[in-house]
Amino acid sequence: MFTYLQGKLRGRMRAQGETAEAGFTLIELLVVIVILGILSAIVVFSVRGINDKGQDSACKTDKATIRTAEEAFFASKGKYATVDDLAGAGFLSAPSAWYQAKAEDGIVTPNPGGPCKDF
Repeated sequence: MFTYLQGKLRGRMRAQGETAEAGFTLIELLVVIVILGILSAIVVFSVRGINDKGQDSACKTDKATIRTAEEAFFASKGKYATVDDLAGAGFLSAPSAWYQAKAEDGIVTPNPGGPCKDF
């Protein structure tokens, strides 16, 4: 037969045992941190090339825009123009900092030292 105090003591001992097991050990936390570190390293290396692809797309688009403006200028004026002339005549919204166009033959080439290469 249990007395009231024995029942309270048994309840406290049971509660202490439950709280001692409710939580993470240091090893479990370290394993989770290592796994998160590995996953973040994978994400960083996979995302690293996205900027390069975006820059290449921007260069291709800029070159195509200048080519189209050159064709429109040639169709209306009968001669080729530089990028500054195209912007001044309203065929481009602004001169390109990445490409230049020759007024002699209308060939569009990347600026030396710029981010674009010849596509």
